[in-house]
Amino acid sequence: MHDMQVQLKQALGSELRSILDYWIQHTVDETHGGFFGKLGNDNVPDPFAVKGAVLNARILWAFAAAFRVTGEEKYLLMAQRAFAYITAYFVDKEYGGVMWTVDYAGRPIDTKKEVYAIAFVISAFSEYYKASHDEKAREMAAGLYALIHLYGYDPLYGGYREAFTRDWKEESGKAEQKSTDTHLHVLEAFVALYAIWPDQGLRLHILDLLNIFYDKIIDQRTGHLRLYFDQQWNVQGTGISFGHDMEASWLLLEAAEVMEDETLVAKFRTAALQMADAAMEGMDVDGGLWFAYAPDQEAFTEEKHWWSQAEAIIGLVNAWQINQQDHYLEQALRSWQFIQQHILDKTNGEWFWGIQKDRQMMEEDKVNLWKSPYHNSRACLQILRRL
Repeated sequence: MHDMQVQLKQALGSELRSILDYWIQHTVDETHGGFFGKLGNDNVPDPFAVKGAVLNARILWAFAAAFRVTGEEKYLLMAQRAFAYITAYFVDKEYGGVMWTVDYAGRPIDTKKEVYAIAFVISAFSEYYKASHDEKAREMAAGLYALIHLYGYDPLYGGYREAFTRDWKEESGKAEQKSTDTHLHVLEAFVALYAIWPDQGLRLHILDLLNIFYDKIIDQRTGHLRLYFDQQWNVQGTGISFGHDMEASWLLLEAAEVMEDETLVAKFRTAALQMADAAMEGMDVDGGLWFAYAPDQEAFTEEKHWWSQAEAIIGLVNAWQINQQDHYLEQALRSWQFIQQHILDKTNGEWFWGIQKDRQMMEEDKVNLWKSPYHNSRACLQILRRL
């Protein structure tokens, strides 16, 4: 087992540098500032692509987190670049919050307020504060938290609403009013902020979110996450996302540990194993994790996306740390070997979006509103810390 730990740790330490060097080399927009919004698999940027808040927040998070672990100055410089761009162009000076997209020159395009995007900016600003000690980052993170709470929190049924217009009017008419994905990243953001601003109100909201996950989101029968809900937390649809199961398995336990509540930690240790085991239902014989499953059709979505594989490594190592059963660590190594074989772009760098059932590459960008250095660099950083 020790050999496996060493192998994984060395491989992912080296991969972290490869990923971040790719972003330094290929994604910096020297003409209009910040980073390109889109690059193809050939590394050719679209200089006029829109730029997304989620992508830029994830870039900031990755470089700030990597600087804290490695101390490499070039990572801090990239984090400073991302922070400056987000504060100049994405932060809404008029209504507060963060806009969804701007054009290549930083002019607002989609001005809606997505709680999901704002949560990522809180995580990124919190991580950047730890790296830079820039007080402005902490103040802005706390301010964004206050806005999410003011407008997004549902005092009737608990949890957070999803989306608003630029001036914070609620977007209505959707059956799916609440999503697991948004709540997972709101929790992640609140925990990141709590580390630099241990406010008691914030602590209560973190505890509240953990209880929502335990009581409403995790299906205690199957171990899978329920994904979508109406306002009253009635489940909408039956889909299963194996990547989210893996991601939540370790993230929820990490949040419980930060709260230093032994009862909660014990609860989420048990839940983490149940969720990791449930996610393994999506594990193919080649070590890759299928994207999703529709129980009503008994059908897998036969794609293996980059981010799900990254989350699998963390979820499996976390499960192994809980109960020391070797098959988890062996499976984590198989996940990494699958990534090496099928997801890493050995010619142009970084990770492909994913592969299809026939092992053909999916026709998706290397960089876009959703494709960032977040899931893969976070997996590297988590493994460096855990092993």
